[in-house]
Amino acid sequence: MKYFAGVLATCGLVAFLGAGLVTAQSKKADKSSSQAEENGPTAQFSSNVTRVNMLFSVTDRHGRFVTDLTRNDFEVFEDKKPQEIAEFTSESDLPLRLAILVDTSNSIRNRFHFQQEAAVDFINGVMRDQDKAIVVSFDSSTELVADLTNDTSKLEDAIRNLRPGGGTALYDAIYFACRDKLMQDQPLYKFRRAMIVLSDGEDNNSRMSRDQALEMAQKADVVVYTISTNISRQSTEGDKIMRYFAEQTGGLAFFPFRAEELNQSFENIANELRHQYNLFYRPNPLKTDGLFHNVQIRVRGHKDLIVRSRKGYYASHRES
Repeated sequence: MKYFAGVLATCGLVAFLGAGLVTAQSKKADKSSSQAEENGPTAQFSSNVTRVNMLFSVTDRHGRFVTDLTRNDFEVFEDKKPQEIAEFTSESDLPLRLAILVDTSNSIRNRFHFQQEAAVDFINGVMRDQDKAIVVSFDSSTELVADLTNDTSKLEDAIRNLRPGGGTALYDAIYFACRDKLMQDQPLYKFRRAMIVLSDGEDNNSRMSRDQALEMAQKADVVVYTISTNISRQSTEGDKIMRYFAEQTGGLAFFPFRAEELNQSFENIANELRHQYNLFYRPNPLKTDGLFHNVQIRVRGHKDLIVRSRKGYYASHRES
């Protein structure tokens, strides 16, 4: 079994911030949040009940990617009931839809320039012609600094123009990016959606709750990667929030303590985005209850291998 060298280092600092220059397409979070409240946190978004798509990674216990597994190596369970895999690809080359969310609150001013450059390097390293990304900044509100585009120069400018100041509306930013942007291209299963959140995780201004933000990420099939800006070396509630979003969506949480580790965090994320498996199955029995259903993927006969994927999906709701 060959292993891909992509060590998932646990790192942790970032402060790549800003409130910056907004383009004509920019949106404020207070507007998007109020719209979300009007429509409700579960407005019209749910998984296609006829198929459940799962994008996932497999590593050994040292964090090295395992890239030579086949469909027969996996088994899938929904609410502990075995499911039949309908389609499987060993290395997904699906177009990427990426959101970079930057905490621009007053709490994360240190190492600003370095973190901007690391983010720019990431964009240039991961983006291909078929991929698109957005840049969203958030402090006391959310701003769309760069709309979905494959123009890396526009994304670079958006990142470099960011400036810090204000509170922290993390949950609103996640909700907005998933609901209003990453779900634009349909059907969901034809794209890989990922989000990178740079923040200390300490939300103090959101209208949406943590669970509403997570629910929208799950309905949009978004894998969330978080990079903490906490440099205190002491675990905080914000650290727990960052881990929570990553674990529930199949992503990773990074906690760099030194500025130079930030590039490694971005490199690990880029590496993983290019080395994933993709499968879908048709739920049996079919669910139309609108509820969340747990999904587990296992590697047959290899308890030493770790599968990382989202925890499940929301079924469609049968209309009365």
